[in-house]
Amino acid sequence: MLVAFGSLITQILHVALILAAAPVIVGVVRWLKARLMGRRGPHLLQPWRDLLKLLRKRPVLAESASLVSSVAPYLAFGATALAAALIPSFAQGMLLAPMADLVLIGGLLALARVALALNGHDAGTPFGGMGAAREMTFAVFAEPALLVCVMVFAVLAGGSNIDAIGAALREGAMGMRVSLLFAGLALVGVMLAENARIPVDNPATHLELTMVHEAMLLEASGRHLAVWEMQAALKLTLWFALLAAIFLPFGTAPAGSGPLAWAIGLGLWVVKMALLAFGLAFFESAVAKMRVFRVPDFLGAALLLALLAAALIFVSTGLA
Repeated sequence: MLVAFGSLITQILHVALILAAAPVIVGVVRWLKARLMGRRGPHLLQPWRDLLKLLRKRPVLAESASLVSSVAPYLAFGATALAAALIPSFAQGMLLAPMADLVLIGGLLALARVALALNGHDAGTPFGGMGAAREMTFAVFAEPALLVCVMVFAVLAGGSNIDAIGAALREGAMGMRVSLLFAGLALVGVMLAENARIPVDNPATHLELTMVHEAMLLEASGRHLAVWEMQAALKLTLWFALLAAIFLPFGTAPAGSGPLAWAIGLGLWVVKMALLAFGLAFFESAVAKMRVFRVPDFLGAALLLALLAAALIFVSTGLA
């Protein structure tokens, strides 16, 4: 009974933590990028201020828009929030831990992507349709890379549950393998593409011809735009938490632990998020702008790394 109650409490605290931290993580990345470029940068809580301001505004829909434009942001947000709720942060053994399967998380992310693409097509604007087409083209490379990485983890850990994968890595059951390095690099590449962190989208310059994710949100406004912005922040936090849960599981409170272990796990989770935010900010500050037509090559390299990881796994298993 106490274990079930503890799993419920950690699940509730985890959801509250993810929802509160998502805009802050976006603000931290923006602030770090500004500092690396020698600028003062916005306040860390500026994303929260923008969200609250947009939530007070009524959305304006195009005359050609249908019910899709009103439903799509909430569908994408719900799918992303559910996926984020499945990925452990400061503690393992949460209430939804048995459902924390990488395949399910990939499916929820795909559902959010489809909702975003439909939103881009719905108003009938050329830029929205162009961004949706590019988004789905990139997904052709990103989704197989993610699934191949899931296969690699499933072979090494005996399953695709995130808690099981993190426990196997923490206990040394996976060992030090080159395939894990390749799979990690592939996941980082997918994360950059999924969150529009590849330096192609640049809404500050208003170059609509280079837009991908931003182009699908040109018709969004008010509450709908706030939901889309929160969904994007949640997705970035989700990927950070996923990388930390798989490759940096150390310090996470085990299932059935108490408040002290939760506090230690929370502190270490904050450190992990800060390190990943700094790495992303450094990457975006150091890498030159990429032409939009080179993004499939970037994602193709991620898919190739995932396939190499899978090949090495099967070769080493066969030799053993």
